[in-house]
Amino acid sequence: MLKHATTKELKRKARKPTSDGSSRGIHILAPHGRFMRNAIAMVICLLASVTVVIPPAEALPANPVDNGMLFGGQMAHASNATVLNENLSELKAVVEVYTATWCESCVYVEHALDDVKANGLIQQYHIHSTLGDPFGTPELEQRWRDKYEPNSPPGVVFNGTVKKVGKTPTVDTHDNDHDNLVEEFSALAHQDLGLGIGSTSFSWTPTNANEGTLAWSLDLDAKHLENATLNVTAWVVEVATDYQDGTNGQGTYPHIVHNIQVLGHSMNGTAPVSLPVAHDDDDLQVHLLYEIVPDPPEDDASEVVSEKEDSEDTPAVSMLAAGLTLILATAFSQRNRPGR
Repeated sequence: MLKHATTKELKRKARKPTSDGSSRGIHILAPHGRFMRNAIAMVICLLASVTVVIPPAEALPANPVDNGMLFGGQMAHASNATVLNENLSELKAVVEVYTATWCESCVYVEHALDDVKANGLIQQYHIHSTLGDPFGTPELEQRWRDKYEPNSPPGVVFNGTVKKVGKTPTVDTHDNDHDNLVEEFSALAHQDLGLGIGSTSFSWTPTNANEGTLAWSLDLDAKHLENATLNVTAWVVEVATDYQDGTNGQGTYPHIVHNIQVLGHSMNGTAPVSLPVAHDDDDLQVHLLYEIVPDPPEDDASEVVSEKEDSEDTPAVSMLAAGLTLILATAFSQRNRPGR
């Protein structure tokens, strides 16, 4: 019966000269093979360490977002003519929710928000991930990333000023996490934007099934727009959509934002709004929201972006390249070492 040669036997044969007086070259193969296997394993570890883009969402305390504010929320059913006038102090908190049909933690967060909404404190707007979610759109997800920094669902932002990621509450008032999260969200909804005395008027007139006209009038102290830009926007929202293939078991997904349309930058105006096709039923709404965005500093924005990319992306790539170079250099040095 044939037997496999052991490493010791290979080394012993390698020391025995051949008929032409030269040594056998087989002694390189065994140790070099082991080394290359180790090198490949190291390369795989390096690749695994840098290919993860967004880690799973962890529960974090609510943190301020320093890029302006979002307020308003007056709305109408897309097929109904509507006129509304409200004081700014009476507006509900605008809550943007980053969610997904596969995100189980999102269901927990949304149920807590529903309890806050039942108390008349908030207006919800759900932005869906584009990862395996039929309700996600690249434009809305990119907006979330640019405005609030990337994160995995769930993420919640109140009035564009405070962001919370994850589902675990940071308050400990009650004996269960759900009520604690409701308590925390309620406190965030009560935060005063300091808009002062003022009002907003909203008028929606549908012209056909695919379009309508939105008119607005904002009475706001001019001091809020110093070194800032006012964006007047229409958010087209679907009240709810049935989707039984969602893996988080929600079944029906509410407050789905279809798109955001910038109407202008002045405090009074009129603009057309296009209406998308609803996912199901006839339940589209048109919402009026105001966004105050600080003007960028005088420094070149491209330089800021470049510095950010260098600080976030380049180190990981450089580390990978350096690691691969070191491994390959060591492999060749082992192979070419004299006397081996």
